Amino acid sequence: MTSASNRAGPAIAFVLVGVLCISLNDMLIKQLSSGYPLHQIVFFRSFVAIMVSLVFLRFEGGLAALRTDQPMLHAMRGILVVISNMSYFLALAVMPLADATALFFAAPLFITLLSIPILGEKVGPLRMGAVIVGFIGVVIMQRPWESSASLDISRIVLMLPVLAALTYALNQLMTRKLGVKAPASALAIYIQGSFILVSVCFFLVAGDGRFAAHTTNGSLQFLLRAWVWPAPEDWKVLLGMGVNGALIGYCLSQAYRLADAQQLPLLNTSVCPWRCSGGCSSSEICQLGKSGRASC
Repeated sequence: MTSASNRAGPAIAFVLVGVLCISLNDMLIKQLSSGYPLHQIVFFRSFVAIMVSLVFLRFEGGLAALRTDQPMLHAMRGILVVISNMSYFLALAVMPLADATALFFAAPLFITLLSIPILGEKVGPLRMGAVIVGFIGVVIMQRPWESSASLDISRIVLMLPVLAALTYALNQLMTRKLGVKAPASALAIYIQGSFILVSVCFFLVAGDGRFAAHTTNGSLQFLLRAWVWPAPEDWKVLLGMGVNGALIGYCLSQAYRLADAQQLPLLNTSVCPWRCSGGCSSSEICQLGKSGRASC
């Protein structure tokens, strides 16, 4: 009999729907990545998504469900998502996609390992052995036997995807912990609110494009170019992306509410953190050429 605290079947179904929506998100982002900065796309996406999530919230307790006795945990969860996204993006600006993605796959290892002290879950010897082997692979990719001078990129950059994986894992564990009291729609709203706040901060600091003029790197231009008023034909894309983003946030939050954290990470981390949390896909960022247009 499926328990209320661990319903793996429905949780996996929610993850699969979320991943399907993520694929659609990639196609929508590709249509916008050549003309808008990343934080402007994230702002519009999150603004529409939070409106849709409020509709979901109406069926899960209404605005009263947003009240919480754990505000610091929700705030920390939002900070973790932002750190995960930004550290991964910064790594992608200077290192190959394959390397960054491989290092980010430490996320399921962190989730499995940290679920023991944070959630009190039990991990069997076979899973623990797999975690150890996985971390050995992460260490090998860091190439500790080479001197810093012989590496193509700095060791700090090599650690950024690992930091992204760690903060992503902590975020999902906190989703599981907070999901005992909060509905999935409320969890999604808190995250979308975090992205809106960060996007507004980016606009205030770099929204006029002042920093984009000083770089020829396509990835950094995607991050730093000036905000522009959307073209009429792009509004429907932004709207669709926001609705899709709401489904992603709801499905992934619901999945980690329903199942033990260690049962889901291998499914969920088949996509990078940008795609899971509401930005754009790593393939788009990495393949931005000097013109700033996505070549994928």
